[in-house]
Amino acid sequence: MAPMSDHPGEQAAQDPIKLLAIRETDLSLDEVFRAVGDDASGGTALFVGTVRNHDGGADVDALGYSCHPSAEAEMRRIAEKVVAQYPVRALAAVHRIGDLRVGDLAVVVAVSCPHRGEAFEACRKLIDDLKHEVPIWKHQTFSDGTEEWVGAC
Repeated sequence: MAPMSDHPGEQAAQDPIKLLAIRETDLSLDEVFRAVGDDASGGTALFVGTVRNHDGGADVDALGYSCHPSAEAEMRRIAEKVVAQYPVRALAAVHRIGDLRVGDLAVVVAVSCPHRGEAFEACRKLIDDLKHEVPIWKHQTFSDGTEEWVGAC
């Protein structure tokens, strides 16, 4: 990422990827938000994915996430791509695996950029690419006893 001007506050961040993790423990909005704090950023966009109580017209009783051992490396590849495409000052993404309940946080991503529009666009690109490309699978159990696996998040 090339510097935007001669002002030191607008120079590229040393390493804008501040936090990437896949965890079996509860996720923290505060941790992710703190990770992307940057004095040169005028906009921070945060996305929170939660477990909902339904999917495809069916009531969800239980949900679990599992991942391939390469999942964190894929998260880094995607984060690096977003950093190369947008003027990202700071970026963070965490995803939960294991058994979750309705209302639990499943994924939290955040991006800080000099301006709000860039932050929104970069955050959307980050979550969309994580959802489609990182090998994380969701196993849902429905109240009627049926279940399904959903690939890549």
